[in-house]
Amino acid sequence: MLSITSGELRALYLRFFEERGHTVIPSASLIPENDPTVLFTTAGMHPLVPYLLGAAHPAGKRLTDVQKCLRTGDIDDVGDSSHLTFFEMLGNWSLGDYFKEKAIPWSWEFLTSEQWLGIPKDKLAFSVFAGDENAPRDDASFQLWREQGVPAERIFYLPAENNWWGLPSRIGPCGPDSEMFIITDKEPCGPDCSPACSCGRYLEIWNDVFMQYNGLPDGTLVPLAKPNVDTGMGLERTLCVLTGKKSVYETDLFTPILNRIEELTGKVYDPDAETAKSFRIVADHIRTSVFIIGDPRGVTPSNVDQGYVLRRLIRRAVRHGMRLGAPEGFTAKIAQVIIEKYREPYPELGKAEGFIQEQLLLEEGRFQRTLQQGTREFEKAASRLTTGLIDGLTAFHLYDTYGFPIEITAELARERGLDVDEAGFRKHFAEHQKKSQAGAEQRFKGGLADSSDQTARLHTATHLLHAALRKTLGSEVAQRGSNITTERLRFDFSFGRKMTKDELAEAERLVNESIQADYPIDCREMTVDEAREEGAIGLFESKYGERVKVYTMGSASKEICGGPHASRTGELRSFKIQKEEASSAGVRRIRAVIGAGADA
Repeated sequence: MLSITSGELRALYLRFFEERGHTVIPSASLIPENDPTVLFTTAGMHPLVPYLLGAAHPAGKRLTDVQKCLRTGDIDDVGDSSHLTFFEMLGNWSLGDYFKEKAIPWSWEFLTSEQWLGIPKDKLAFSVFAGDENAPRDDASFQLWREQGVPAERIFYLPAENNWWGLPSRIGPCGPDSEMFIITDKEPCGPDCSPACSCGRYLEIWNDVFMQYNGLPDGTLVPLAKPNVDTGMGLERTLCVLTGKKSVYETDLFTPILNRIEELTGKVYDPDAETAKSFRIVADHIRTSVFIIGDPRGVTPSNVDQGYVLRRLIRRAVRHGMRLGAPEGFTAKIAQVIIEKYREPYPELGKAEGFIQEQLLLEEGRFQRTLQQGTREFEKAASRLTTGLIDGLTAFHLYDTYGFPIEITAELARERGLDVDEAGFRKHFAEHQKKSQAGAEQRFKGGLADSSDQTARLHTATHLLHAALRKTLGSEVAQRGSNITTERLRFDFSFGRKMTKDELAEAERLVNESIQADYPIDCREMTVDEAREEGAIGLFESKYGERVKVYTMGSASKEICGGPHASRTGELRSFKIQKEEASSAGVRRIRAVIGAGADA
């Protein structure tokens, strides 16, 4: 196994592709810009969807990066040896430039060359798409691996569930992929053992996605005019595999965090002990929370969207910290170690250090009060029992309404000689998740993968609204997020109080004034420094490269952006603010409509 650190792996990967003509671009924000498809950036390709669909990227056709990613579907699984919520994805991209003929030989070279990772060639296996009724078998990738000297028996044809990649919505750029695996010392589980097994013989470390199609809402696959390459190598998992660790929590990314938890609790981290789960949950969830709060588009704990996920993460970390005996205020102390570990690759965390710690301490205190309230509600429910069983609906009500974890409900019940219908709780919880997932699927309409005229007009309206708010409320106002569907826009911005009726009327008037002026919308590519000099506003810290797109709308707005836009402001027809409300601490939210909806 290799002796390599997380920092060395990041640097090695970027240098390899930079030497092969790729521009190194910084990570985009964890909070997607003007994209309602997901709450967070879930994959390296997510911020690049417009460019994968054909838009020209300011940094060129060959890119490489380390992208911050966050997936919420596995929160309840965190605590085992492998699941994480936040992770870093190493990636390289060909935007209509090279295809499989370069991507596969380069992957082989990076993995096996002594100059790079130097993995023994006989320790690697590969999978390619087996084909189905939607797309043909990927014989080209199979042949390219054979040309590198890989024996046919170590190349596996697997179905779409293993070797097809796209966004969860199935809308947007997609295509077959070829995955790369380390072969462990475990014996095959049987004659058909393959990377599709979960026996542990094959550990994935890299994935080359060959984006040849655009998935339409009706399920149709349309070939892209210029196919793209999108690769992804998860830093944490790859580091674990390369260094021969049994768990991602044994790598240098987590050992300082676990050491700090040991210092604060007086307990020793033992991966085989029952306390290991709580150690891992605290480490993962606080690390993720630090990145959410410290992101340039960072959010604060709340009861909706990204803020709700953040609240859930912090509270789960607090509960498991309490189990370990962590002192009050421990979340901020652990955050210090995380910020220090990531200060160099992600300097935005250092800039937001005080704010991160403040938000963690506030939410930790709120949860202590929630636990007290939840305990009182539990006592009321227990006093009304006519049997010795707390039913599943009551347990779910405590969880859903008061944020009271089922584990604590069960623990209190045991202390009183009661049982809890945990199967009933899981039933209600599953129904709740199903509804949430159904709602999430609807979020995939109107995002960056949707470049319809209406979406482009609503996207344009966010620029005009942003500019109007800065004129009305002051230049300290900054965008903190937005969400666009095909019917309306939602715009979050930094501001410390409720807007008055006069302020709302003035902001609305300014937007409509710009619409009536029918300004042409000009898009120019320039360097970041040139954009600053011209007075463009935008999140420079989360730019996609040293060159950016700047959209100018007459004298009304000049802003850095990568989304779809109208050609003239007059296409919006009219603009109407429907509602202004609090989003989270120090952040307000406006919902608005344009065109016929505004005229109604």
